[in-house]
Amino acid sequence: MAFEGLSAKLQKVIQDITGRGRLSEADIKLAMREVRMALLEADVNFTVVRSLVKKITDRACGQEILQSLTPGQQVVKIVNEELVELMGSTHSALVYSSRTPSVILLCGLQGAGKTTIAGKLALYLKKRHNKRPLLAACDVYRPAAIRQLQVVGERVGVPVFEQGQGDPVAIAKAAVAYGASHGQDVVIVDTAGRLHIDDALMNELQNIKGAVQPAEILLVVDAMTGQDAVNVAETFNNRLDITGVMLTKLDGDTRGGAALSVKAVTGKPIKFSGTGEKSEDFEPFHPERMASRILGMGDVLTLIEKAQANLDEEKAQKLSQKMKEQKFDLEDFADQFKQMRSMGGVGALLKMLPGAGKLNIDESQIDEKEIFRMEAIIGSMTPAERRTPNILNAGRRRRIARGAGVQVQDVNRLIKQFDQARAMMKQFSGKGMKKFARGGKFPF
Repeated sequence: MAFEGLSAKLQKVIQDITGRGRLSEADIKLAMREVRMALLEADVNFTVVRSLVKKITDRACGQEILQSLTPGQQVVKIVNEELVELMGSTHSALVYSSRTPSVILLCGLQGAGKTTIAGKLALYLKKRHNKRPLLAACDVYRPAAIRQLQVVGERVGVPVFEQGQGDPVAIAKAAVAYGASHGQDVVIVDTAGRLHIDDALMNELQNIKGAVQPAEILLVVDAMTGQDAVNVAETFNNRLDITGVMLTKLDGDTRGGAALSVKAVTGKPIKFSGTGEKSEDFEPFHPERMASRILGMGDVLTLIEKAQANLDEEKAQKLSQKMKEQKFDLEDFADQFKQMRSMGGVGALLKMLPGAGKLNIDESQIDEKEIFRMEAIIGSMTPAERRTPNILNAGRRRRIARGAGVQVQDVNRLIKQFDQARAMMKQFSGKGMKKFARGGKFPF
């Protein structure tokens, strides 16, 4: 996961600072030396590191900090604020043009993930903003690039405009005209990349920009390329005057240096990030939330947004009613597993909880297959058994285990976990729930 190494090191520094009653200037400078090393190891641009550490040190060494009752907490607050500032202060939303369709031009090197993230962006606009996007296939050089975009478009339910191996500038113009006449309000132009930056690539992109007048020019950057990502961003910005950046493969880079450097170097915000292989693994980039994740403070807002985007509201209401009536059954239990998987899995969700960093959660050690195993066990039950779990005697459990290809102990463990979940939900009903609604503590 992105920032894993940096996050662990910074949290250790913070723990050392907050564990002391008083701080001297020497204590802070020693801590900042550790911060500097952590940032450099995370592949953050050297100039950016030097500037960031100087700002934190200057603020942290002020007398109002050193003489405060909680100097450690004050330093943590400063580190958090400076990280947020470094990544752009606030989320930078997409800009749409006054005319329809609004054009979003994607650019970047070959292999950065432009085609994949074009589909993710289209799905995001469609689901979250009720837009009618059109994908335009303007990569006419890479073998099978057009077919790849068509497959991506089919997967997310978004139409693709293509005219084969023609002139990309003419294709982009035709796509915008097609979008205007067919009610598409956003056209996402997927352009060609190269293995390196060259004049031919830049001239073509400049010509497409001049032809379609995009409202957004988003540079797609592979987060795993580290320092090279910053150099690429700087060059593309100088030639095209990009409006923002989209980071791909942020989930695959434990360092995260590109995310911390690109805004400072180009002055252009990171607008979105790809966080996994699924089409839904795509998030608006919020600097304050990312800083909170890095410092181990969690990211509850993104967790809530994931829930709102993925949870079925009608099912949620039915479940709420079942909880009140204490009729929660194994079919509902299985539904919870499906909802959890749609939100990115157990490991990804745990990472967003405040204080999760102290638990040293290793996503690779979380057996996501256990969820599929539980679903298989429940799927081997009859409707009557799922709705009335108390009829599950020894004979039925043996039959269910055979049907699911598991041991009887696995079935017993599932039933025990279900009973515990139902007992917890029972405490949420009645007086416990009313107390919680009034602002009391959790009723368990």
